[in-house]
Amino acid sequence: MKLSIIIPVYNEEKTVGEILARVLALDIDKEIIVVDDGSTDGTGGVLAQATTENPETVIVIKMDMNRGKGAAVRAGITAAAGDFIAIQDADLEYTPEEIPLLLEPIVRGETDVVYGSRFLGGRGGNILHYIGNRFLTFATNVLYGTRLTDMETCYKIIRADVLKGLPLSSNGFDIEPEITARLARAGHHIVELPVSYAGRSFAAGKKIKWADGFAALWMLVKVMFSGH
Repeated sequence: MKLSIIIPVYNEEKTVGEILARVLALDIDKEIIVVDDGSTDGTGGVLAQATTENPETVIVIKMDMNRGKGAAVRAGITAAAGDFIAIQDADLEYTPEEIPLLLEPIVRGETDVVYGSRFLGGRGGNILHYIGNRFLTFATNVLYGTRLTDMETCYKIIRADVLKGLPLSSNGFDIEPEITARLARAGHHIVELPVSYAGRSFAAGKKIKWADGFAALWMLVKVMFSGH
């Protein structure tokens, strides 16, 4: 059974090399799909070296321009050939060595979906982001009857046939609530496990902003009251 690990990347030349090395070191059958979302720094050079050194494992998709995280994730989902799909950010906030632990309940057939919760593992990062994430998770639970602690987590590992069957359309950071909302509407139970987290600041390159929080809330409402 193979795991497809999707890594959306935009101007992460300082971190993407380390993330790739750590993901490559995981002792699981995998393919790594890096979606370069129109990077303008040295990210492309790092990725070219990675594909040269690991041609059977690392696949790079080059977007023609910066289209947003959601567009990059959706491109990766379309290209994925594994039995399961995981999403891994390139910014070193999450710990890729924990991916095999998150995968275990799906492999055992206990669930189709596992989220890595930062708040079960002891949160880190900016207090304002913490408050925003908690509010959006609360809104998700109210709208969809879920019992999540961290809807906005990057670490979502899902059976490939389930994820590919969702009618995703988001281009931006609202891909996170859209995935959750559509999973909940389809009746899938989401299992959460604790993960480590070391949030970075805007000065260190964090890209998500408060406006993205409003877009996330609108996505939750839109999917709830849409016809599909």
